[in-house]
Amino acid sequence: MGRAFQNRKESMAKTAAAKTKVYSKYGREIYVVAKQGGTDPAGNLSLRGLIERAKKDQVPSHVIDKALDKASGVGGEDFSAARYEGFGPGNCMVIIDCLTDNPNRTFGDVRACFTKTKCKIGTPGSVSHMFDHCAILAFTSEDEEGVLEALMEADVDVTDIENEDGLLTVFAPHTEYAKAKQALIDAYGELDFEVDEIQFVPQTTTPIEGDDVAMFEKFLDMLNELDDVQNVFHNAELPEQPE
Repeated sequence: MGRAFQNRKESMAKTAAAKTKVYSKYGREIYVVAKQGGTDPAGNLSLRGLIERAKKDQVPSHVIDKALDKASGVGGEDFSAARYEGFGPGNCMVIIDCLTDNPNRTFGDVRACFTKTKCKIGTPGSVSHMFDHCAILAFTSEDEEGVLEALMEADVDVTDIENEDGLLTVFAPHTEYAKAKQALIDAYGELDFEVDEIQFVPQTTTPIEGDDVAMFEKFLDMLNELDDVQNVFHNAELPEQPE
């Protein structure tokens, strides 16, 4: 699982850099998470993790505060989650998570990214069964046994724990996110998580070669230009760039 996660991390680094609308995307996600679970980060672990991630990505506090203010009020935008699946360039598998106030517009925009790069949008479930929907928590620690013990005591269904040069990465089903994070905080106090998110991790990867590489990058860039797109998950394995 770790290798697939690492591949995704490396290939998505460019995607993250291409996110020209990172503030509005975080603002939208904070609004939805706060609306669903409450605006107090102490009582809403998903919100707390999201705010910490936003701060690491240098999102200004006024953007975060504005989203929380919106969520605590009545009215305002009403965003809902939408997920699209399909096959990208080189026949790689792609999952696109969106937050939208107009599902018809969002579907049309996402479908256009597929058709303009000669790819095929699929039906719900067409590729997601080839991904693990994981909570991923990574932090600096050498205490692998203690971490596993703390998670087992809290009855967390741990999928995997990896230790790479003192960075422990815990993988658990996405439904265990809050429980796993709370168990770690209870055992170790406040932790500085390097990774604190829920992701789709591919079970297998698809090598992308030749002309498909440029087409794949164009496809990702087009998706990331869309305001409604929050995350793009894929199983593409791109050629290593010469240093």
